[in-house]
Amino acid sequence: MSARLSDYDYVLPRELIAQRPLEQREDSRMLVLHRAEQKIEHRQFRELKMFLKPGDLLVLNDTRVLAARRFSDDGGVEFLFLERIGPRRWRCMVAPGRKMRIGATTTLNNACFRVDEITAAGERIVTFDRDIDVYAGGSMPLPPYLNRPSDESDFARYQTVFARKPGAVAAPTAGLHFTSEILSQIPHTFVTLHVGQGTFLPVRTDNVAEHRMHAEHFSISAETADKINNAQRIVAVGTTTVRVLETAARKTRLRGKIVRQARRSPSRGEAPALQEFQSDRIEPLSGETDLFICPPFTFRSVGALLTNFHLPRSTLLTLVSAFAGREFILRSYEEAVRERYRFFSYGDCMLIL
Repeated sequence: MSARLSDYDYVLPRELIAQRPLEQREDSRMLVLHRAEQKIEHRQFRELKMFLKPGDLLVLNDTRVLAARRFSDDGGVEFLFLERIGPRRWRCMVAPGRKMRIGATTTLNNACFRVDEITAAGERIVTFDRDIDVYAGGSMPLPPYLNRPSDESDFARYQTVFARKPGAVAAPTAGLHFTSEILSQIPHTFVTLHVGQGTFLPVRTDNVAEHRMHAEHFSISAETADKINNAQRIVAVGTTTVRVLETAARKTRLRGKIVRQARRSPSRGEAPALQEFQSDRIEPLSGETDLFICPPFTFRSVGALLTNFHLPRSTLLTLVSAFAGREFILRSYEEAVRERYRFFSYGDCMLIL
């Protein structure tokens, strides 16, 4: 266990960063980690089903990525629209920031807007002079490490086949490997977490435990909660799904702590008998989560995890390190580099059992 950011680092040759998806979603390689035996296997994603057991339930994030990347009409400023916070009022990221200080104005789709506020995180709060659809004509907000603008193919491939609830500015990339056919063969359900700008923000503290996540909107339906509560093992697809499930488990546990209930027989005047019960059931929930997972962490819901390979020194790498152990994760990443796996959003995947 380590809290030093430098202990969540590894060397990655730039040519292993996947710039484009494979022609077929299901053709990705899959590094399988067996935690109990500390064993690593090299498999294919299409073999996922053979690692599942009766009673397993896949839980996936059904958020849909918005075409949130826009440029001002003069092309001088880039915007990433994060959230509508009021009538004609938006929260966004900008580049370059020096052009959009408080009071600065520009136009988008011929609508004028002004910077009203700059948040502590450097985001801009802007107000338009009229209502417009800021996503009309926008492009997909690809991660910076792809080093290219998005094109028409990214509208389909930087989106899961089961995406249905618009609200994210980054894809839940572990879900990108699934086809409708593969998913139809496996028991599954969906939660929603709208991936926000925290995906793009590095850890800036030397002690990772001091990092603070941006809050992101999530929801769990009654149908999903029921399926989860009746499953033998939860297989989370992606780190965003992990954060939803572990947030829900903690909220439920707070309401379901051990209760001692005294029962006295009124007729016999007997001493009260103490009964103990504990509820670990997940309830339907919606709200925000800023849960940051790093070692040490007790997982209360997730039993297995399918995830992509993550950036060095990132919150996602600390999460998988908490789940599988930092040393085992870093050893598996070294193995993946040696075997020339494809990394990050459009890359290969890892199954942690």
